[in-house]
Amino acid sequence: MAAIVLLSNFLVQFPLNAWLTWGAFSYPVAYFVTDVCNRLFGAKSARQIAWVGFAIGLVSSAILAPLRIALASGTAFIVSQLLDVSIFNQLRRQSWWKAPFIGSCVASVIDTALFFSLAFAGTELNWLHLALGDLGVKLAMAVLLLPAYRVLITRVVTQ
Repeated sequence: MAAIVLLSNFLVQFPLNAWLTWGAFSYPVAYFVTDVCNRLFGAKSARQIAWVGFAIGLVSSAILAPLRIALASGTAFIVSQLLDVSIFNQLRRQSWWKAPFIGSCVASVIDTALFFSLAFAGTELNWLHLALGDLGVKLAMAVLLLPAYRVLITRVVTQ
């Protein structure tokens, strides 16, 4: 989790185009990490991993970004991660893909809404198109990471 959070906080500085940064591609892996931890070790461990990510993210954001951005990032991260853990837990006995997919999707919507509204509401920045681009990547990554989740969980559980 620490590596993903640090990488994402670094990559968010580099725009890919007018509505997306490279951090949008690495950040959704944090949900993947939480979901794998939740499946293998339970919700308590997943929440602990989320809190570690929060602490590292808050410190690195405070170094790399203005305070408002750092606080928005930290708030969005911990709220969405804990929500992901909760949703995953509620769906964990259903089809293998439902818990990680639905948890990541709902958490991504909340993360995006919290971060962009807290960070940029009331500013001159037209942040809605940035939020939509970011959310689109997060939702796409939720789909793209499902095969990796399935393979990893299957291999670990059968060993």
